[in-house]
Amino acid sequence: MARALDLESQRWAQDVAPQRLNGHCHSELAIDIIQIISQGQIKAESITPDLGKQIQHMLLAELAAFLRSYQRAFEDFLERCKQLQNYRANVMANINNCLSFRISLEKWQAPQGLLGPLNELKSHGFDTLLQGLFWDLKPLFKRFTQTRWTASAQTLEEIVSTVETRLPEFSELRECFQEELMELVHLHLVKEYIVRLCKRRVVLKTAEQQQQLAGQVLANAEVIQHFCTQIGSPATWLHHALPKLAEIIRLQDPSAIKMEVATYATWYPDFSKGHLSAILAIKGMSSSEVKSIRSILDVHTGAPEATKALFSLIKVG
Repeated sequence: MARALDLESQRWAQDVAPQRLNGHCHSELAIDIIQIISQGQIKAESITPDLGKQIQHMLLAELAAFLRSYQRAFEDFLERCKQLQNYRANVMANINNCLSFRISLEKWQAPQGLLGPLNELKSHGFDTLLQGLFWDLKPLFKRFTQTRWTASAQTLEEIVSTVETRLPEFSELRECFQEELMELVHLHLVKEYIVRLCKRRVVLKTAEQQQQLAGQVLANAEVIQHFCTQIGSPATWLHHALPKLAEIIRLQDPSAIKMEVATYATWYPDFSKGHLSAILAIKGMSSSEVKSIRSILDVHTGAPEATKALFSLIKVG
């Protein structure tokens, strides 16, 4: 297994292009490793079933050590080989490897902990693939605060167009990983939009102004949701994030706002008092009203167990 990894990482460093299989970047590494493990298991079982059971634990321990080595070798490649022509293709081939490993680990009923290095590898691979796109989007999102939101539809159109232009770059990932990547794009668009909303420095004193902004946020939310669904993001959990913030901006009655905030916190348990204050600052409410509304986040304890991060990725002053 160590020799197979060594040969594979040499190919990455020498800028050898990965194979293509059904239009996806492909590496034989996962197949080789799975074969080595399976053959060891079959050999042991052919001697005695008892030996087969004993050897399974040993083989899985070896596989766990291999996956940690694989992750380290991949991290090293990500760091050192950025300038190589086939860098992105090899990143995609390694992400695609994760599927074969995952299927085999499930078949062998291996402990969940074995997936840790693969999840890390995939996550860092995704970050690498998305780096350029997110860098291009940065100045566009900055425009939201610079133009006082008056040209928000036009800015959003440019953001969507920028993402659309870059989509072919990810087409050599397997479909399941393309979906995961599109969820990360979806999350980034929603997150960056909220960041800009929290950074607004203009106070809207009248109900009419607040309703106008809420209308813009709602319209933009629809564009983001429609586009992200169209490109294959499965992240329905993000659908409430912007429309419900628009509702908090639109509402005038503090009790109604409080109820809306309580519901919002059930969907996004990482929505903090800091985030709430940043949104309420747009409305220019009195400090006693803000304090009263913020207090609802003290009482609320309905957090579902495994929630995904949204607001914990957003820093507020």
